[in-house]
Amino acid sequence: MRTHILGARLIDPASGHDQVTDLFLEGGKVSAIGQAPAGFHADKTLDAKGLVAAPGLVDLSVALREPGYSRKGTIASETLAAVSGGVTSLCCPPLTRPALDTPAVAELILDRAQEAGHAKVFPIGALTKGLAGEQLSELVALRDVGCVAFGNGLASFASNRVQRRALEYAATFDLTVVFHSLDASLAEGGLAHEGATASFLGLAGIPESAETVALARDLLLVEQSGVRAHFSQITSARAAEMIAQAQARGLPVTADVAMYQLILTDEALMDFSSLYHVQPPLRTRADRDGLREAVKSGVISAIASHHQPHEPDAKLAPFGATEPGISSVELLLPLAMTLMQDGLLDLPTLLARLTAGPARALRLPAGRLAVGAPADLVLFDPEASTLAGETWKSKGDNCPFIGHCLPGRVRYTLVDGRTIFQA
Repeated sequence: MRTHILGARLIDPASGHDQVTDLFLEGGKVSAIGQAPAGFHADKTLDAKGLVAAPGLVDLSVALREPGYSRKGTIASETLAAVSGGVTSLCCPPLTRPALDTPAVAELILDRAQEAGHAKVFPIGALTKGLAGEQLSELVALRDVGCVAFGNGLASFASNRVQRRALEYAATFDLTVVFHSLDASLAEGGLAHEGATASFLGLAGIPESAETVALARDLLLVEQSGVRAHFSQITSARAAEMIAQAQARGLPVTADVAMYQLILTDEALMDFSSLYHVQPPLRTRADRDGLREAVKSGVISAIASHHQPHEPDAKLAPFGATEPGISSVELLLPLAMTLMQDGLLDLPTLLARLTAGPARALRLPAGRLAVGAPADLVLFDPEASTLAGETWKSKGDNCPFIGHCLPGRVRYTLVDGRTIFQA
């Protein structure tokens, strides 16, 4: 299939390209930009005047729920939700049943993703067997079948010694480890950020130190082991400062933030809506502002949806008995556009945090739109708007943004040159 994309504003943060031009796609790749290659005859032409053409978004955390939790979502439903939001490449965490700790589970996920034919899926393997924090998984075997990084989610290690040995082993094979820094004993029983809102509502609090104490330990072990580290779901301004200091010392560390942490604060919990129940928790306005500044400066180089779909019953109990998480992958771009609307970021910088930044963090073959690169791209209208929930693809509708009118609208999503989604 040969496709001619006519008159789009091409923004490729990886190369710094930003101009109105034509794109020519052939054989699943970008064959030319600007002038058609010799002998090119388009099978399909997309009129993209007024639209932005960008690399397909790269989301570092999308829970696909398979295997084990298909009542919450399936690989087919959640990858379809992803492409409808302009996401062409995504990483799925190892929080499946059984855990993603063997090549067989990784192959199952990759096979089903290929059958679905939507977004490209890059599994993150379990660092320890069963995510129990005791014995290492078969890391090299998992890498060889396609796992791009390894993590233990919010689960703790049996000891700092076990964690250190795991990091040293990963460093030996140049593997990337994904951290969710949280001290389990400090966070135990907590439901919300420890502060005025939690006190007013009578909810058990999770202090900022639950993140920063664990982060300090993790950074010291990263420095000692030399492992490549990515810190996921940073929630506090203090943690962002610690990441910045580590980067200034030359440590090979990157970080991401959940999109909703850049918009919401713990004040959203005032009506006890379980839609705002997330772990790690929403924090203060000062934390949100600190995270925004870290995104602006590039200390946090990736914005991710941290998409966690749930069945309706999971959010119907009283706040403390509900399951944490927000379903939001298909709103990643419109929600991110609110940051531009607020004057925090310009469009090229925003797109960098959604494409090139996350791709570099986990060394993914994605996030760029250049000649010879895979033709994974999103065409969106920055002047249009999206009514959240109007066309919902995810199996989970546990999203507090449903019903909101958000800036920007995805018109087309292409994967390997094929139009996978069209509004």
